[in-house]
Amino acid sequence: MSEQNAARASLRTAVILAVFTLVFTTLMAATYKATKPAIDASAEAEKMKLVGEVLPAALYDNALLTDWVGVAPRAELGLVAQDDPIRLFRARKAGAPAALVFEAVAPDGYGGRIRLILAVGADDRVIGVRVISHKETPGLGDYIDPKKDRNKASPWIRQFDARGFGEVAAADWKVSKDGGRFDARAGATISARAVTNAVRRALQFAEGHRDKLYALPAQSVLQKETQ
Repeated sequence: MSEQNAARASLRTAVILAVFTLVFTTLMAATYKATKPAIDASAEAEKMKLVGEVLPAALYDNALLTDWVGVAPRAELGLVAQDDPIRLFRARKAGAPAALVFEAVAPDGYGGRIRLILAVGADDRVIGVRVISHKETPGLGDYIDPKKDRNKASPWIRQFDARGFGEVAAADWKVSKDGGRFDARAGATISARAVTNAVRRALQFAEGHRDKLYALPAQSVLQKETQ
């Protein structure tokens, strides 16, 4: 093959690849555009399902998923510098503060970090707590997750419901083995201790920052240095 023919063949191949890439990219963009509303709706539904685990819908009437503020990583919530800011949702009822819904981390679970979501009411009492993810021992420490708790009538995690520092002093916000007010299952105290301590710290954070959090513009960030 002459150099001229080789050049033509290379050019033809390059053109074909360019056209293929353009068509493929266009199709991908069109598919993404067509499916994005459904994907977004599904993601929003999953978020609301998770929120609904800790905050009954009857307790608020605002657009919860747009009324949020970011919270920069801080020790009170078990977040380290490498973590992304969390979104803290501000529930309101008839315009008045109703509850704060946010994530926290228990860094010292038996299997590592335990991620939680909780709602704290405007009266500074816990409305609900759920475990989002964990690596606790199956059949032993995983009872912190109500889906795994064998006691379906009264799951362990429900101990925190309607509790605040008015009902249980901060010094007593510990598992009973440590002299506190919260039960733990025999042989799996570490998991319960980690969650209990994390909920106490999160409750202290919510109580200490509630007014500031509600005063911030929507979708702004509460920086650590402002506390």
